[in-house]
Amino acid sequence: MVATQKSLDTSLDALVGIEPRFAAALEQHGRPEPRLRPTGAATLLRTIVGQQVSVAAANSMWAKLTQRFGTDPDLEAMSKASDEEMRAAGLSRQKAGYARSLAGLVHTGELDLTHLPEDDEEAIEALTRIKGIGRWSAEIYLLFAEGRPDAFPAGDLAVQKEIGRMLGHEERPAENLLREWALPWSPHRGAAAILAWHSYNAPPLD
Repeated sequence: MVATQKSLDTSLDALVGIEPRFAAALEQHGRPEPRLRPTGAATLLRTIVGQQVSVAAANSMWAKLTQRFGTDPDLEAMSKASDEEMRAAGLSRQKAGYARSLAGLVHTGELDLTHLPEDDEEAIEALTRIKGIGRWSAEIYLLFAEGRPDAFPAGDLAVQKEIGRMLGHEERPAENLLREWALPWSPHRGAAAILAWHSYNAPPLD
């Protein structure tokens, strides 16, 4: 798990033992903190709402959506809502379809978010049955909501850019190449992603 500072630090230390070049990022930027999100449908729904829009627009849509369906969304009502009802709740037709897909799968029990498969690839396969949830979104959910230590969103541009830099490469590696590089880091690839985001965003220590 990488859900606590202790567990994340343990993974980071193990990661540095495998790939010593990560030590420089820890020395320069310090240790990252865990990035936690709640488990469940609301987190995935918020991911759908936030796709390809600004933070302000996503927050506005989320406020309208929760006003209509509740902060712990009424999945049954959402799965049956028309495009007009969803539009009134702030969602485009495309996002409405994605939201209904999520709500329907969870409400009927076809997708059990409380008991996702322990195997990460099987869990990703289950999550990507939701329309609008791709591999990146599924890996982000497994890493931040479930704290899975080996979930590795290699399709993230910041992760690609920063890990490439930390390993001494001028060009950002493609997703497939980064996944190949990361194979020896298992089961600590999640810590590598968290360190990459931290290094990408945090100013150097004095």
